[in-house]
Amino acid sequence: MQLIEVNSPALEKAFIDFPHPLYKDYPEYIRPLDKDIAVVFNPQKNTFFSHGEAIRWMLKDDQGKFIGRVAAFYSNTTKNKDNDQPTGGLGFFECIDEQEAANTLFDAAQTWLKGKGLEAMDGPINFGERDKWWGLLVEGHHRTANYENNYHPKYYQTLFENYGFKVYFKQYTFGRDTFDPLPDIIHRRAEKILTSDEYRFETIKKSQLEKYTKDFVMVYNDAWKDFEGVAQLSLEQARDIMQMMKPIMDERLIFFGYHHDKPICFYVNLPEVNKIFRYMNGKWNLWQMLRFKYFQMKGVSNRLMGMVFGVASAYQGKGVESAMIIEAGKNVINPEVHNYSELEMNWIGDFNPAMMHLARNLGTRIVKTHHTYRYMFDRNKEVVKHPRLGFKKKPKKTE
Repeated sequence: MQLIEVNSPALEKAFIDFPHPLYKDYPEYIRPLDKDIAVVFNPQKNTFFSHGEAIRWMLKDDQGKFIGRVAAFYSNTTKNKDNDQPTGGLGFFECIDEQEAANTLFDAAQTWLKGKGLEAMDGPINFGERDKWWGLLVEGHHRTANYENNYHPKYYQTLFENYGFKVYFKQYTFGRDTFDPLPDIIHRRAEKILTSDEYRFETIKKSQLEKYTKDFVMVYNDAWKDFEGVAQLSLEQARDIMQMMKPIMDERLIFFGYHHDKPICFYVNLPEVNKIFRYMNGKWNLWQMLRFKYFQMKGVSNRLMGMVFGVASAYQGKGVESAMIIEAGKNVINPEVHNYSELEMNWIGDFNPAMMHLARNLGTRIVKTHHTYRYMFDRNKEVVKHPRLGFKKKPKKTE
């Protein structure tokens, strides 16, 4: 076998193209857009290069045929410092069902990361934020992946675990049949809020996107201010998020709640677009954009994505969550409003019991499970599970 560093346009193309013949017998696999993979490794477009490095390899067999690929990377962010040891990443792993080939790729990543002073590696993860390309699919292979989410053959789990990777945390995708009625407990918990004149709930208006962006930042930063490991969101970051979502926004499916005109909660749903990208063959140009619009109008995608749900800290546990769900349900679970028969939520880590509880209150069940693995370079050290997401410790008062 021959390991080759990706250092030319031809090898970059090979890196992007490699997985697709590998998945020819997997009907639920959808080829990602080429540009979405390429941007991860573009120093001009991926800000993680400003505080980190990445490297890629392709693996050939003795006959000169490509049989695997992998990337390794690290960043000098505070997230890295939160670990018990300096920890790098391994991602974009694809390989034939052969342990020796997988080990060669894993060894390459480990050796390179060791040389950079790292003591462990997580994988498969993204050289970027956790909202993309994160975790190994281990359950739910019968469902298509959502946009910029990983899909893997079942044998990948064996390749990772035989090498010595241990589960660092589990990622759960919760889903439901969209039009199923909400549980009775939601209605009971929401009653006090919904019968009060002090509260109102409304759908977003694209013509007032700046207003809702500011409301989003206010609620988001307050909702997660007391949780470890959750960074505050800037207005500029929120504007970028809203602009990315705008082309596919359905105003009827994004909700905000107010108490005396003060924003206190939001619930963002978006049409899931990956089933449409099945017909793009990885490409994105003017013609593909026109095809996308056509398939969108034809209702090719039947899935709705629950992107994010937030409630200001002072209103948590008081029925506001349930009231928001009930009000949103008037549109979300109404087949006269839309035709998205499936609803899935962004993955929730097993370290976040509060969000898992909220998901279950929506009447959802786990439909996919991904694993984020960790491999300790010192084989005598045990993997410590991801810390449970919880409240920040308040500083002690001094006299």
